[in-house]
Amino acid sequence: MNTAAAVSLDRVSRVVGYSVKKGDFAAQSPNLPQRIAIFAEVNHANQSGLDTDPTEITSLRQAGQLYGYGSPIYNIMRILRPRTSDGVGAIPTIVFPQAAAVGAAAKMLAIVPTGTANANGTHNVIIAGRDNVDGESYAINIASGDSAATIVGKIVDAINNVLGSPVDAANWTYEAVLTSKWRGLTANDITVRIDTNDNALGITYVINGIQNGSGTPDLGASLLKVGNVWYTIVINAYGLIASAMNAFQDFNGIPDPEIPTGRYAGIVFKPFVALSGYCGNDPSAITDARLNDVTIVACVAPNSEGLPMEAAANYGVLFAVVAQNFPELDIAGKSLPDMPIPADSDIGSMADYNNRDIIVKKGSSTVELVAGKYQVQDFVATYHKLGEEPPQFRYVRNLNLDWNVRYGYFLLEQINVLDHAIAEDDDVVNVTKVVKPKMWKSVLDDYATSLASRALIVEPVFMQQSIQVGIGTTNPDRFETTFRYKRSGFVRVAATVAEAGFNFGSV
Repeated sequence: MNTAAAVSLDRVSRVVGYSVKKGDFAAQSPNLPQRIAIFAEVNHANQSGLDTDPTEITSLRQAGQLYGYGSPIYNIMRILRPRTSDGVGAIPTIVFPQAAAVGAAAKMLAIVPTGTANANGTHNVIIAGRDNVDGESYAINIASGDSAATIVGKIVDAINNVLGSPVDAANWTYEAVLTSKWRGLTANDITVRIDTNDNALGITYVINGIQNGSGTPDLGASLLKVGNVWYTIVINAYGLIASAMNAFQDFNGIPDPEIPTGRYAGIVFKPFVALSGYCGNDPSAITDARLNDVTIVACVAPNSEGLPMEAAANYGVLFAVVAQNFPELDIAGKSLPDMPIPADSDIGSMADYNNRDIIVKKGSSTVELVAGKYQVQDFVATYHKLGEEPPQFRYVRNLNLDWNVRYGYFLLEQINVLDHAIAEDDDVVNVTKVVKPKMWKSVLDDYATSLASRALIVEPVFMQQSIQVGIGTTNPDRFETTFRYKRSGFVRVAATVAEAGFNFGSV
C-alpha cells in the first residue's frame, strides 16, 4: 500500500503522519441520486429585487417566505414537501425562480352573490379544485338574513385567511374580486366556483371573468445556470406551453447515436426529463408532434380543476422516490398523492382502455380513476419515433435505467481509469495507479453482473462478451471502451389464456 500521502518517502526524522482518501467499499454501484429542479414564477409581490440564482429549498415555509405563499413555486413545493408527509424526503429540490415576463398580466375574476340568506349554513369557495389549502378552509359561514354585500365580505375574508391561496380577494361592495398572486399565462389555469353543499340558502352566485393572465418568461437565462450539476427531474410550471417545452427540449437535446446533443452530449451526459402538467381531456395532439423528443413528459390529470403545475409535482413525487430507491421499477399503478379529481369523477377519454392505448402510443402518459384518485397507467416521454418498435426511449423508467448504467460506469471510471498510467496487458508493473485493458475489462465484467443483480439489465454475459477495451491508435493517451447491454423489462401487459371444459362422468 502506498503511504506517501501520509508521510513523504523522503522524510527520515521521527514523525507520525495520517491522511484520509476517498474509498468506495460498496458491494455494488449506488443508484443515480435524483435531483429536482423547479422552474416557476414568483408572486408579483416578490418580484422586486428577485435573486434568480438557483436556490435549494428544504421546506414549504421557506418557499413561501422567499417566493410568495400561493405562488407557482409554493404550489409545487406544497406537493413535493408537504407539511403532513415526507414527500420527496432527502432528495434535493432546487428552485430556479423566474421573473415575470415583461407586460405579464394577472388573472382577475369576480364572484357576485345575489339574494338574502334564508337560513344558516356553510358554502365553500373552490379555488383550483380545492376547498382548503394546508388545512386552512375557504368556508363561508352564512347566517340567516345575510345580505349579498355581507356575503361578499365573508367571501373575501375566507379567501384572504388562507395563506397559501393562489389568489388575493378584494371587496368591491357587491362583488368579491379575485386576482392571481402572480402574473402570467399559467394564472389562467386557476378555476373558481362555489359549492353550496346542496343548500343554496336563498343565495345565487355568478362568476365573471375580468382579465386573463398572460405572459410566459424566457427560460434561456435560467437554463444557462444549470451548469455541470446533474438535475434528473425538472418540474416545468409552464405545462405544455410551446415556448417552455421548446426551451427545455433544445437545452436537454437528444441521445442521437451519431451526434448526441445538449445534455446528452458525450462530454456532458447529464440529461433530465421535464415533467409538464396537463389537466385537459387528452394532450396527445400536442405530444404526437414531438415524436423525436425525449425531454417532455406530459403529466396528465384529465378534467381536474387543479393546477397543471400541481399535476407535474405529483408525478415528480412518485418518480423521484422510485427512481432514487428502486430504479428497476416504474410508477405505473401508483396514485397521485394530492391532485383534485373532477367533481363528477369524469376523466373523459382516459376512462376507456382503448383510448389510453391510443393516447400512450402518441407520446402521452395516461391515468385511470381508482378509489377516488388518479392512478398512473403509463409514464412516458413524448418519444415515439416512426418506424421504431418498440420506441427505445418511450418509458421514463427506461431513460432513468440508462442513466443509472452511465452513473455506475462513471464512478468505476473515476476509480479505475481516469488519470491512470496506461500499460499493455502483458506489461509487468510495480506501481498502483495503472490501468491495463484487461484490468478494466475485468472491472466491467463484474459491473455487468452487478447491474443484472439489481435487475437493471438482463443477460450479463451478453454485456460481458461485447466489452471491447483498447488504447487509441492515433492518440496514446486515449483509452477506448465499447459495450452493449439489454435493459430489463417491466410487466405492463399481462396476458393469460385459461382453458375450461366440462366434467363428464367416467365410463
